[in-house]
Order: sequence, then C-alpha cells, then structure tokens
Amino acid sequence: MISLRARFVRFMSNQYFKRITPDTDVAELRKSWDEIASKLKPASGVRRREAIVDHIHCEWLVPEKCDEAPAILYLHGGIYLVGSATTHRRLVSYVAKTAGMRALIPNYRLAPEHPFPAAIEDAKLIYRKMLEQGIASEKIAIGGDSAGGGLTMATLLALKDEGVPLPGAAFLMSPWLDLAAQGESLVTRKDQDPWFDPDNMSEMVRRYCGNEDRKNPLVSPLYGELSGLPPMLVQVGDHEILLSDSTRLSDRVSAAGGKVTLQVWPDMWHVFQYFVGQMPESMRAIEDISDFLNKHVG
Repeated sequence: MISLRARFVRFMSNQYFKRITPDTDVAELRKSWDEIASKLKPASGVRRREAIVDHIHCEWLVPEKCDEAPAILYLHGGIYLVGSATTHRRLVSYVAKTAGMRALIPNYRLAPEHPFPAAIEDAKLIYRKMLEQGIASEKIAIGGDSAGGGLTMATLLALKDEGVPLPGAAFLMSPWLDLAAQGESLVTRKDQDPWFDPDNMSEMVRRYCGNEDRKNPLVSPLYGELSGLPPMLVQVGDHEILLSDSTRLSDRVSAAGGKVTLQVWPDMWHVFQYFVGQMPESMRAIEDISDFLNKHVG
C-alpha cells in the first residue's frame, strides 16, 4: 500500500510540477532545476569531486572507504534536453552509499544544441576512459533514469557493436526506450501519470533526434538486438506512461536469452526514486538496486 508520504509527494507533483510542453524554454528549465537541486543535500559521508574527462565535465561521488570500490557510470535523465550532475547528485549519492560503490555522473551534451548521437558518443567516451584508467569492465555498473535509462541501453548496444567489453551489470529506472511511442501505456496510463502528457512527447523527440528514424536502435533501444547484454534490473512505476517501455524490454531481453529483473512498483510514478529521503518507497527501491549491484559487481 502506498505510504502517506508518497501520497503527499504525488499530490505536490500534481499541483506544482510544470509539465514540459512544446513551448517550454529549455534554458530556463535547466537553470531552475539546477537551482532547486543544488539545495538538496547528498547522502551523508559521500564526498563530491569534480573531474574533466576529455572535454566532458563530470562529478565523482565517493562514499567513505570506497575510493577503490567498483564504479557506477550514471547517465542522468531529463528527456535528453535538461538535467546534470547537479540535478541527480542526491539520488546517485544514495545509490552509491547504499551499494558501497563510487559513482561517476558525466554532464553529457544535451539537445537541441547537441542532438543525437552526441549523448551516446559522450557516454561511450567516458566508459572507455574508465577502462583505460584501470577499472575492470566487470567492476563497472552502468545505469540511469528516464532518458538516461534509454541512453544506458543505447550505450550498451553501441559498445557491443564495437566489441568493447561490457560492464558487469546495468540498472534502469523508468527508462525511455521507445521514441516511436508504440507502447500501450501511453494510452492506458495517460490519466494516472502526474508528470507527463503523451501529446507533448513528439516535440521533445524532435528536439533530440530531428528526422532520424524513431526505430533506429540507438534512438529507441527497444528495437535493437538485445542478446549478449549484462544482467539488468529495471524499475518502473505502474502509474506512468512509459510503463510499456520497461515491460517490453524485459520480454525482449528474456527472449534473447538475457538476464533481466523487472520490478513494477504499484501506485508509483516516473522515477519515484528521485524522492529518496521524502518517502519510504524510494529508499526501498534504492536498496533493491544496491542488492542487485552487490550481487553482480560488488
């Protein structure tokens, strides 16, 4: 049963969350989200360290005694248009601390200034640099939320095609995997989703990938060849329009012989884990991520 705290957070989301529309000023949205998120404290005992990897500004989040621990490459969400290490610092710090791992968040290039495939190129570069720095592939987990979950899958497909050793595990939170918008939950969850209106999604897709084929596997990883991928955990809320992206991914990975654990959280919405510290469901989900990571890369 959904907690009272979660009910309150959902109510506030319904009342105050600004739905992204075709008229949204992306620059203003980036600025306001960064300003709000900068006031959120990371998990206690987690040290923050800025880094520049090639041309990409990144942020390491390192819990106590985890300087040489296995590493998380975390790709933040934000419909490929917004988001940063700042906006996701708190969430990722809790994942890192709970799992006993260090985490790297790159500020990959964003659309519309840097459209597809810039984000994928940046994610691949960062992963290769981690390998070059001596972190074994089996001691790396890659993960992300929303568009960052889609970017995680696209990066895995691209690395696999290039013959690069893949990370030991992947985890996805409410991943956006089908930019062709073929999922039934766009209809069945439209009135339940407190954040997103499916009628506005096509413009966001256009800003990211222009006239690119929406079923290009690097745009919509759901349509890729999904064999040979590392074990993955997928968490999704039952009340979000992207539910079908996760359920179809799970079916297709399983059909391709892969190992996937799908968690559909009742009454939850898009990236509910973001509200860690404000509702118990978020912490329980992060604990499940921690258990999964420790099993496969810890």
